[in-house]
Amino acid sequence: MSQVPGERGAPAERRAPAEHAVPAERGVPSERGAEVGRRIGVGLMYGLWKPRVLGAWRVPAAGPVILAVNHSHNVDGPMVMGVAPRPTHFLIKKEAFVGPLGPFLRGIGQLQVDRTTADRTAITDALAVLREGGVLGIFPEGTRGDGDFASLRAGLAYFAVRSGAPIVPVAVLGSTERNSRLIRQLPPLRSRVDVVFGDPFEAGDGSGRRTRKALDEATVRIQERLTAHLENARRLTGR
Repeated sequence: MSQVPGERGAPAERRAPAEHAVPAERGVPSERGAEVGRRIGVGLMYGLWKPRVLGAWRVPAAGPVILAVNHSHNVDGPMVMGVAPRPTHFLIKKEAFVGPLGPFLRGIGQLQVDRTTADRTAITDALAVLREGGVLGIFPEGTRGDGDFASLRAGLAYFAVRSGAPIVPVAVLGSTERNSRLIRQLPPLRSRVDVVFGDPFEAGDGSGRRTRKALDEATVRIQERLTAHLENARRLTGR
């Protein structure tokens, strides 16, 4: 899963979709489908593991919200989708939309994104979710890694500043501590995975600017808040 990449050739932490790259608005991804996906996720996550969810009440009950999630394991996205208090539309790399999984992901309101370019369709779909007061899920690091928010792309700042939606930091902890003996790509069955939601915050500086400099400054502010939340989540959970 990933956020929208920016201009090819720019440093990863400075990439951001250009304003002129956004096409005309179109249909909003299905929130009903995302709710179906949330219910499926609830069953799977609580059936296979033991999620411990902390701070879910911090997610605003209505209005546009961006969930910024650390990413160290493939199960992180489905885990957040299942335990979040509202149906969530995640930006998911196009490589996952293969075979029967593609129609399924689209049916549950998830958004396909091409990480190799400024994906106009993904940008439009993500902004449509926020415009209609929905929840957008983003892995701001762009790909799986250490899950420490050490290197952010600017896509998160772009969506937050352009839409005015608050960002809720989300830390998923425990998904990579051990591998299952049955399926090594997954955490052990019935193991505990912690999902910690933080306080919502605004990414912009209040000026409404959407220049490259404004997005770079917003990315720095976002990284500071996400890193602080992750450190607090580790202290809170002991992980």
